Amino acid sequence: MEFIDIVNDQNQVIGKITKDKLYDSPNNHRIVHVLIFNDRGEMALQLRSQTVEFLPSHWTTVVGGHVQAGETAEQAAQREMKEEVGVDLPFEKLFETVYETPHLPGMKKFLTVFKAFFNGPFSPNPDDVAKVEFFSFDEIKQMIEQRKNLHQEMISVFNDLIAKQ
Repeated sequence: MEFIDIVNDQNQVIGKITKDKLYDSPNNHRIVHVLIFNDRGEMALQLRSQTVEFLPSHWTTVVGGHVQAGETAEQAAQREMKEEVGVDLPFEKLFETVYETPHLPGMKKFLTVFKAFFNGPFSPNPDDVAKVEFFSFDEIKQMIEQRKNLHQEMISVFNDLIAKQ
């Protein structure tokens, strides 16, 4: 059973909860994203599998997931990379931000965003990931404008990335 740390508004651990109960109420918690870029400066996105529970068939960051109880953001990023796309890459921290979940008002996700470089190939976990593709920033902006099936948290991370450049 997977446990997730619950944190207060200052991102301090105040308890833990099982992952399956995390979204039953607005529990603040931590999330990691790893943005992977190729030699052309394109960013990889994953298309979520049709069988995942939340937002199937939506594009999102190539690597993203919950920080488990007692885990550091770096440990979570390394674990998620292996689980989702089958790679083990060096990475560096880009920024931290807070994402407020629209479908659960009052819930804050404390995001740590990392970057890595890799040209592929990826070995995605078919239970979670339908495919991985690289996109230019302009292509991602067009996807956002055209309201393609995009995970809202990914849009927030992408917008923060653009704002910090």
